Amino acid sequence: MARAWWKEAIAYQIYPRSFKDSNGDGIGDLRGIIEKLDYLEDLGIDVIWLCPMYKSPNDDNGYDISDYEDIMEEFGTMEDFDALLSAVHARGMKLLLDLVVNHTSDEHPWFVESKSSKDNPKRDWYIWRDGSEDEPPNNWASIFGGSAWEYDAATEQHYLHVFSKKQPDLNWENEEVRGAVYDMINWWLDKGIDGFRVDAISHIKKMPTETMLPSLDGKRHVTAFSMYSNIEGIHEYLQEMKRETFAKYDIMTVGETNGIEPKAADLWMGPGNGAMNMAFHFDHVDIMRKSRLAPLDVVELKLIFDKWQQGLLETGWNALYIENHDMVRAVSLVGDENHYWRESATALGMMYFFMHGTPFIYQGQEIGMKNVPLPSIHDYDDVATKNEYFERIANGMSEIDSMQHVWGTSRDNVRTPLQWDASPHGGFSSATPWMPIHAEYETLNVEAQSKDVNSILSFYKAMIRLRRAEETFTYGSYRDLLPEHLQVFAYERKFEQQCFYVLVNLTANPAETTLPGLDEATLVLTNEVDPEPIEQDTFMLKPFEARLYRL
Repeated sequence: MARAWWKEAIAYQIYPRSFKDSNGDGIGDLRGIIEKLDYLEDLGIDVIWLCPMYKSPNDDNGYDISDYEDIMEEFGTMEDFDALLSAVHARGMKLLLDLVVNHTSDEHPWFVESKSSKDNPKRDWYIWRDGSEDEPPNNWASIFGGSAWEYDAATEQHYLHVFSKKQPDLNWENEEVRGAVYDMINWWLDKGIDGFRVDAISHIKKMPTETMLPSLDGKRHVTAFSMYSNIEGIHEYLQEMKRETFAKYDIMTVGETNGIEPKAADLWMGPGNGAMNMAFHFDHVDIMRKSRLAPLDVVELKLIFDKWQQGLLETGWNALYIENHDMVRAVSLVGDENHYWRESATALGMMYFFMHGTPFIYQGQEIGMKNVPLPSIHDYDDVATKNEYFERIANGMSEIDSMQHVWGTSRDNVRTPLQWDASPHGGFSSATPWMPIHAEYETLNVEAQSKDVNSILSFYKAMIRLRRAEETFTYGSYRDLLPEHLQVFAYERKFEQQCFYVLVNLTANPAETTLPGLDEATLVLTNEVDPEPIEQDTFMLKPFEARLYRL
């Protein structure tokens, strides 16, 4: 297996608006990130993935870009960005940007021109189709709810938006569009950034828009994921993008590839042929989300991970994660944020961190940050949350039931300010933050955990040190040890003469487990403060107990 710096890296995702405010306006910014780079260096981070900081009207928290080569005013200036890039590199770290090229903002100059008239040279840069004000071209639903089409009265046509109506989709069939996108990518790479996380890239190719979908439940707008995800022909665009941009630089590229399967790994991220270095898949996220309403299906979760671990061992590379800016807090979803908060947060960390791939940590995950239920829908910022809430109300759901759904699913749960210390506003800002901070910030914060050797933060530091010290976790094989166990996730990592076992109880109940050989193995890491020795093949793991052994 070929070695590469990005395979050996530990990555950390920053959501700039909620990371650290440097100028007292209640909004995180680039200078705030610079202030906390020493923290990330001490944590052991090699790569920082920075969520969008481009100029944007901020309908979807920066994923609606109005200028790819400028900085959102709330975050700072291009001078601030250059200072950040320099400071990251000075610490031996790398910086990835979010590359959002499925769509732009409706305020981007490209779309403003496109919308101005049917004969504008940029009209075909977006996807326009005929239809009446009351009848869109087809019945496709947007991922964010409602129709995927928006009517423009001035030109009497609709434009396609897979996401928000303020995020019109670019027409990748148009060669000029692709050329402009590639020029922009190379502009940033020439600036010295170290790569991209490529947003929503599996959606850039669409099925013919004449396609109407059957509505089994009578709804006017039908889920249309299959109409704009991984459509045949997409790899022609991806290979062209790689050839014109990525392949010219020593960079790290990570695709957000919702809907792909391991059998397609060679085209997406295979050695030599792959359009990118690695990819985020979503199969395990789907299993985790089901646990909001029912106990976590540990067996199914293991089956999903095994599929991807085995499937990509030789033909691709996994981007490992349990949290990101589009999810909820893992400890609130599949852990126990009350009785076993510390145990479950560390257990979930160990579960994924030693698998085959490059691990990503989302800001606040390393201290076990929890969901933040807000009292009113008007307290929420996320466009998808609000769209879904009002759609549920329109379909007859009560306000309280709709809010309970919001509390358990809103992306704003992971977008609240990072809790740095016990000072007002959690040390995030000297002003009232743009979103409310968690009520427990006085005890649940970075500073408190940095002083506690048994904290979640200390455990993450230990995992990072161990992963960096043992190349088995990067280049070794993977084997599920207990695929049928209903509570315990146990797997083997093996490389040359080294062998490790990872054992995690993913439930709030004790788990009887049988696994020979641990009585002679060395316990390398555990989340138990006073671990009991294992002296026989059958033993008990405490609720959310996690152990890592060297055999």
